[in-house]
Amino acid sequence: MKKLTKIYDVKKYETVIEYVNDTISKYPEKNAFIIKNKKNDYRYVTYKQFGEDIECLGNGLINMGLENKRIAIIGKNSYEWFLSYLSILGGVGITVPLDKGLQEEEIIMSLNRSKADAIIFEDTYIDTMKKIKEDSNSTLKDFICMTEVEDFESLPNLIKKGKEQIKNGENLFKKHPIDPYKMATIIFTSGTTSMSKAVMLSNYNIASNMYDMLMVEQIYSTDVNIAFLPFHHTFGSTGLLMFLAKGATNVFCDGLRHVQENLKEYKVTAFVCVPLLLESMYKKITAEIEKQGKTKLIKIATKISNFLLKFGIDIRRKLFKQVLDQLGGELRWIVSGASGIDKKVAKGFNDLGILTIQGYGLTECSPVLCAENEDNIRYGSIGKPMPNVDIKIENPNEDGIGEIAAKGPNVMLGYYEMDEETNRILKDGWFYTGDLGYIDKDGYIFITGRQKNVIVLKNGKNIYPEEIEQLIGNLPYVEENMVYGKEHNDDLQLAVKIVYNKEYVKEIYGEISQEELYNIIWNDIKLINKTLPKYKYIKNLIITDEPMIKTTTAKIKRYEEMKKIN
Repeated sequence: MKKLTKIYDVKKYETVIEYVNDTISKYPEKNAFIIKNKKNDYRYVTYKQFGEDIECLGNGLINMGLENKRIAIIGKNSYEWFLSYLSILGGVGITVPLDKGLQEEEIIMSLNRSKADAIIFEDTYIDTMKKIKEDSNSTLKDFICMTEVEDFESLPNLIKKGKEQIKNGENLFKKHPIDPYKMATIIFTSGTTSMSKAVMLSNYNIASNMYDMLMVEQIYSTDVNIAFLPFHHTFGSTGLLMFLAKGATNVFCDGLRHVQENLKEYKVTAFVCVPLLLESMYKKITAEIEKQGKTKLIKIATKISNFLLKFGIDIRRKLFKQVLDQLGGELRWIVSGASGIDKKVAKGFNDLGILTIQGYGLTECSPVLCAENEDNIRYGSIGKPMPNVDIKIENPNEDGIGEIAAKGPNVMLGYYEMDEETNRILKDGWFYTGDLGYIDKDGYIFITGRQKNVIVLKNGKNIYPEEIEQLIGNLPYVEENMVYGKEHNDDLQLAVKIVYNKEYVKEIYGEISQEELYNIIWNDIKLINKTLPKYKYIKNLIITDEPMIKTTTAKIKRYEEMKKIN
């Protein structure tokens, strides 16, 4: 098996906190975080300060009686969120990160399922916490708000108490032994088609994944990373840990609409995100180029710069400075994950001089299994396995397509209190991903779709909806789309639901009726059909401007959408 090979020297640790402590000792006065408050004032937190805050909060939590207890965290991405996460992981107990988008009853269910003893929460959840506090059936005993509010303990107060303890020579946090191989966190999967599963990860699971990524990916202490992906999601939290391990500065996004201005504001150099956002950004860039009548010029410039690259001459960042300035002028590295990115978009950003790579993983794998890097890019693939990960294709068909299975130190301990499900998916140390794919002759892995999404026709033909969705996603007005099988004459025929961009439609086509727009889109679908074998033809179309139901990492909840359609 061809894997990514080590490029950078990295020290191997068994726990997450060791990586962070190593950085604190190397870059004590460097900014770990830049935090903007509601008044648009900035607070700069150095690595030294961050380390002190971790210790103080850790001592405060232990002093509350939470040593070895399960502590849930809920709220938007913030300094307080990640400080809580690292304090718990680094010497207090077990973290239970919760999706900030959960409804009240789902929050209560997740807390009960994980048997959480305490919760650290953002102040927007005060009403929910008051309700849970009054519930005699709740397992929660302690409630801690991230900011100072009435009737609740707070992080600032716990940090203050912890500081006093340390001054008095009582640092229980540092004395707390960490078993790297025991459960350190319980993370709920997105649950796109069924009830979410509670994944058990150890410190070593996460630390080993960090070690792999740090060996093969291009991260520098001079980087400015924007923490965009939600921290309750493993790709978001492990991603930030990776930047902290290299001494980078980390900033927070003001929201989806503000990403581009935040890139400029903080002079962001590195960015881990989902394809939906990248594709949206690329569409805006190309639309602006077209508006200025420079499409032909950019195409010629791209051909010239790519030709020069063959001889080691890189003029991309000078040549496309005007375009790069729209993204802050410093952006050099983008990682896309969570689902497949359009090949045209990945190549487009690379052509501009921004190294754009794709990664693949699952919560159960801490999360990264495969990725590209500067030396290994093949558009459409998910790259090659991490140095310490083994990948195999189980039961491949005549095209070499089968289920992707993985083995490595980053694979989970199992699902919490779901032994049957754990045994179904973990066999002889191999984790069966549920994703279908194949490996090419050079070792690059390609995903063809989810096993559960495959549409099987009566004639035995298998259709992977994801590959058709990528083609439809290239249409300029398409925000998102979902291809599915619709019952027809005792068989299935392909159908697609398209969410269109209202602004684009209005700008290009003016005030047109829904029927006229439907006909325009249907004609485009027929053109796509002509590029496909007949059994893959789209025969049915739904159009809407209402966004689809998605997870927090922008994956469409197919099961929920199908319920709406049917």
